[in-house]
Amino acid sequence: MPTTSRLPQTDPTPVAVEPPVRRPPRGGWARVRRAALPFGSLVLFLALWQSLAASGTWSETLVPPPAKVWDAFIDVSTTHDGVRGYNGTYLVEHLGISLRRIAIGSGVGIALGVFFGLAMGTVGWLRALFEPWITFLRTLPPLAYFSLLVIWLGINEEPKVTLLAVAAFPPVAVSTTTAVAAVPHSLLEAARALGASRWDVVKDVVLPSALPETLTGVRLAVGVAYSSLVAAELVNGLPGIGGMVKDAANYNNTPVVLVGIIAIGVSGLIIDGLLLRLERTAVPWRGRT
Repeated sequence: MPTTSRLPQTDPTPVAVEPPVRRPPRGGWARVRRAALPFGSLVLFLALWQSLAASGTWSETLVPPPAKVWDAFIDVSTTHDGVRGYNGTYLVEHLGISLRRIAIGSGVGIALGVFFGLAMGTVGWLRALFEPWITFLRTLPPLAYFSLLVIWLGINEEPKVTLLAVAAFPPVAVSTTTAVAAVPHSLLEAARALGASRWDVVKDVVLPSALPETLTGVRLAVGVAYSSLVAAELVNGLPGIGGMVKDAANYNNTPVVLVGIIAIGVSGLIIDGLLLRLERTAVPWRGRT
């Protein structure tokens, strides 16, 4: 019998070729790049600053070169010609006193903000009662009521700390209220069905759900307190970094003003970085699915 050989049949459907997977950069190079980009931007900023100061467009009183600002930093940080720092206080001492004021003021404002946020987020009539006042307070610039605080509380530490507390209060209150109100009702009902008391629901369901947004509000509150620092130290602000900036500006001492501004900014970056690390530690699930 004649035999026929079968040829292997091929599938006419074309095979899709997957594109090569792009691997993320190695950890070491990624860390180097993250560090190099801010450093490069700083070098570029200093170069532009130096070129602008050397162009002669403005006098050194208005735009001092970086070298003069560095000399002012050395002067306010050490004892020179028998003078101790600026106005008898070193730069680090000025900064430390201001940071203490910010810690006390923003700490009080944050605590009150969390308390009011929890209350307004869980009780509807409290939110309707207090939310317009908090919004009104949030829109006021610090200088609008600082003079009133001085009249009421004097010129010592009380008006400064109160101003910082009032500035830090609204961001935390608003963010906490929004976060508490956004807790899924299914979670609340499930907790109640399992026999949880009102306090257990707040402690075990509401607080963990609202914590990410609350921590964001804390970061915003500290930033607002920092932006209000110079205003808080307008009256009897020495010693203090904001008072140093204000006093140096009265005498057109621009290098010292820039030193104070840079000190405020750098310390603010450090504190915000610490708060961001705290947020990542306290709520590691945020941003992950």
